[in-house]
Amino acid sequence: MSPRTGLDLQTILQTAAEIANEQGLEAVTLAVLAKKLNIRPPSLYNHIDGLPGLRKQLAIYGLEKLHNELTSAVIGIAGEDAVHSLAKAYVNFARSNCGLYEATLMAPDASDEGAQKASRNIVNLVLAVLQTFRLEDEAALHTVRGLRSILHGFSSLEQHAGFGLNLSLDDSLHYIVSTYLNGISKMQK
Repeated sequence: MSPRTGLDLQTILQTAAEIANEQGLEAVTLAVLAKKLNIRPPSLYNHIDGLPGLRKQLAIYGLEKLHNELTSAVIGIAGEDAVHSLAKAYVNFARSNCGLYEATLMAPDASDEGAQKASRNIVNLVLAVLQTFRLEDEAALHTVRGLRSILHGFSSLEQHAGFGLNLSLDDSLHYIVSTYLNGISKMQK
């Protein structure tokens, strides 16, 4: 069977991301996706390798989209301002793409070059943003992991209504990241 005219992997992934963001990642099934695309489920196999293939491609799509947004957020700025801008972009991505964000959380398969590259691009971007702190080797990677943990924890708590106080979430994020950066600076002295 030949692929439907106008249907491509990009369209499939955009539609899957819409479903994930509106209904949650678990709602992304081949049947639901096919219905939304107004095609029969077997037509999807011309572009993806079943549901596992769709999930893998959706994760890569999400990581690439996150990378693009993080990159846009730090262009032309450096130092602590760049880290704060990156942090805000990360949390905003999770806010506006909750299902797609969830798809990005799985550690990439070590044998999947596409997933490895998408993850590596984000790590390399964060390492570049953190260069101001003159971190070396493992310390730099530990710092990236720490920042990701902060941003993911914050995003996850926010998505699950874990912040009940009447206090600005953006101000809290800024405070937390500033505290983390202050700790990194003190370690360098």
